[in-house]
Amino acid sequence: MFFFLMIALVVVVAAVTLAVIGGGSEAVLPEAEPDRVADGLPETRPVTRADVDALRLPVAPRGYRMAEVDDVLERLAAELAERDARIAQLTAGAAAADAAAGAPADAHVDLTKRGEG
Repeated sequence: MFFFLMIALVVVVAAVTLAVIGGGSEAVLPEAEPDRVADGLPETRPVTRADVDALRLPVAPRGYRMAEVDDVLERLAAELAERDARIAQLTAGAAAADAAAGAPADAHVDLTKRGEG
């Protein structure tokens, strides 16, 4: 009886081992998910409000993956800094153009507040 149990145990261990390591031409276990997924933000154009609204970060067992959240926040911060610099450049250019034309410095700002500029 003891030898029968030992043979059965060896057969079961061998079967489980073959199943785990994929003894056939086809893998039994599915491929593991990649550790990182794409953030879903467009690569070819600036990020828009709709892109941020549609963004859904993957949830890990204990919350969000900090590295992915950090990557998205870093990219958004860089794009916002770039836009702020561009806005400052355009505002300075508009102020210089207004000064050259003899218009008051805040005339351009008043037009944009009313939606006419």
